[in-house]
Amino acid sequence: MQLFDDDDFMMTTPRDNFFQILHTANRNIVDLEIERLIERLAVAEKMLEDQGLEEAYERNVQSMAATEPQEFENRKNSLFIETVGNIVTQCE
Repeated sequence: MQLFDDDDFMMTTPRDNFFQILHTANRNIVDLEIERLIERLAVAEKMLEDQGLEEAYERNVQSMAATEPQEFENRKNSLFIETVGNIVTQCE
């Protein structure tokens, strides 16, 4: 199942591809993958709370976005790519 042309894939950002996949892939698979992401976020937040690090985490998010924008963007793109890969693999 080809969800988009190879040429389109090379001309867009990981973010663009992520949202394109969300709109075109099997909805059940997309729902499961988004739920998996939310579960991981919930566990990460709990771990931060248990260690008293939630405020430091929020400061680091803001700081990284401002002081290391390329690294911040690379990390977001990595998550977009990983999620797209997980969805596409399940759609095949």
